[in-house]
Amino acid sequence: MPPRYVNPETLGAPKGYSNGVLIAPSPSGGVLFLAGQVAWDSAHRIVSGRFADQFDQALANVLAVVTAAGGTPESIGRLTIYVTSVEEYTADLAEIGRRYRARMGRYYPAMTLVEVKALLEAGAKIEIEGLACL
Repeated sequence: MPPRYVNPETLGAPKGYSNGVLIAPSPSGGVLFLAGQVAWDSAHRIVSGRFADQFDQALANVLAVVTAAGGTPESIGRLTIYVTSVEEYTADLAEIGRRYRARMGRYYPAMTLVEVKALLEAGAKIEIEGLACL
């Protein structure tokens, strides 16, 4: 079967990429590659300048793709989190943890955090990408 592109309407129309690509889609699942998600709404506007708000929205966007593909948070096997400031991330860690657990419960996939100089989207402080098995 050809790959299935996963682009939830709630994320707005992607331009030049897909939010998710489900490889080997079948009734029993497949592997879902998740494009990097920033903290924007369906109009592609960053929702807030606050780090914890951006983390929450970016994670919500990742979960929107997983859900649209038929998965759950527990389907996610790996997340890579890109931040423009490790200091800002650690300063908001308690709030980030609270918001993470509100969306993911006590499920913790393999994760990597990487500090980068900048992200493509102006104003973005965080971008989350991943891999899920459905």
